[in-house]
Amino acid sequence: MAQLVPVDVFDLIIFGGTGDLALRKLLPALYHRDRDGQITGDSRIVSVGRSAQSRDDYLGLVEKALRDNLDSGEFDADFWKAFSKRIEYVEADALAHDQWMALKAVLSGNEDRIRVAYLATAPSLFGPIATGLKVNGLITDNSRIVLEKPLGRDLASASEINDEVGRCFAENQIYRIDHYLGKETVQNLLALRFANSLFEPLWRRGAVDHVQITVAEELGVGGRIDFYDRVGALRDMVQNHLLQLVCLTAMEAPSSLHHDAVRDEKIKVLRALRPIDSDAVRGDTVRGQYAAGAIKGNTVPGYDEELGDAKSSTETFVALKVQIDNWRWSNVPFYLRTGKRLKGKHSEIIIQFQDVPHSIFPEQEFNVMPNRLTIRLQPDEGVKLSLMAKEPGPGGFDLRSVSLDLSFEETFGIRYPDAYERLLMEVLRGNPALFMRRDEVDAAWTWIDGIIAGWEESRQKIETYVAGSWGPTASSMLLDRDGRAWYPEL
Repeated sequence: MAQLVPVDVFDLIIFGGTGDLALRKLLPALYHRDRDGQITGDSRIVSVGRSAQSRDDYLGLVEKALRDNLDSGEFDADFWKAFSKRIEYVEADALAHDQWMALKAVLSGNEDRIRVAYLATAPSLFGPIATGLKVNGLITDNSRIVLEKPLGRDLASASEINDEVGRCFAENQIYRIDHYLGKETVQNLLALRFANSLFEPLWRRGAVDHVQITVAEELGVGGRIDFYDRVGALRDMVQNHLLQLVCLTAMEAPSSLHHDAVRDEKIKVLRALRPIDSDAVRGDTVRGQYAAGAIKGNTVPGYDEELGDAKSSTETFVALKVQIDNWRWSNVPFYLRTGKRLKGKHSEIIIQFQDVPHSIFPEQEFNVMPNRLTIRLQPDEGVKLSLMAKEPGPGGFDLRSVSLDLSFEETFGIRYPDAYERLLMEVLRGNPALFMRRDEVDAAWTWIDGIIAGWEESRQKIETYVAGSWGPTASSMLLDRDGRAWYPEL
């Protein structure tokens, strides 16, 4: 396991400290990093919320969240006593800047340490919170601000948020988080491509037939339904998660691992995406919404039922055929799909290589399969390479596809840190390589806005799919028209 390097003493202010993200993800992540010795000295976690409650009441809430969200056996009552001493709770209204006296008092006298404001709130509060920090004199030379996704709902709203936050913080102090970039396998894309001479010469047109990227979820929208109904799968998942995976899969080699060198190459991919306008949306996009069905034997309601039997035109599934207009990827399609209430929790990137140009095994014509590299993001992170091999035995020359399978957890024998654990440490170190630069956000929204406009202009209907399936039939047809299919065969 890589050496765990402690971070300098800090104050981490979590706005939205009583919310789902803070309790389910951020505080468990900090618990793990503290238990592993990466949090040092008298570093503090200052949770900010609107509810009036005592510190003891809040600690009770956090303890319950840790017990509920940590894996079995990970909660240590003795360590909890030490970890809880780091936690403060402050009542404050994000919009009432003149009432932040309690927060100012808690932070006073620690201006020399790293100060991070993590905005686990609705995007509409990003600008007001940044302004509140500025007018109250809480921004220091060592301050950073973390913005959760989605950043706005289109280019105009994202620009407005970025402008407002940018009036208070310098660009190098702003960390736009996408937790997918903290996944070990996503970061291993860089190692796989640029630390091995085997793959990079083949990572291009002429060798690759197509690329598939899938991010599937079993869960519905749950308590996020009011927010989700205003956003939908395209804005919630494709604009950030899937496009970031496209960038890391398709980008050219950066000159170094310096954060701007990596992000310079990612922005080139976003700018090379072929627009999907109203003439192309019907052929290159699929919108879906789940109906009632069953997942693992449990009956689940449809999206409209969860919405209170209201009719909604919000998509819970989207599939896209994407073209990257540059020399490396010309005419190599990238097929993207993501959705709620699908058959399984399943996230992966598949590099499908081309068929052999000529088979010398005519009697095995239907057994010779093209090589395939599968990069698994969840549920079990790893890499699998499918190769053709002869089946052992004297009976004849029979071919079969076999796999070289690398499971990171089995290989390295460790608990893999959650993506938020890694990203929080990178913020505290002041390393923005795994976070989005403003021009990336602008380029992604520009492309997504074109699809949304195309949907509206063409009045593309939403296909219904049964919860517990792999999405609408039209999603399979998207590849079938090109003589391809989603893998695994669904």
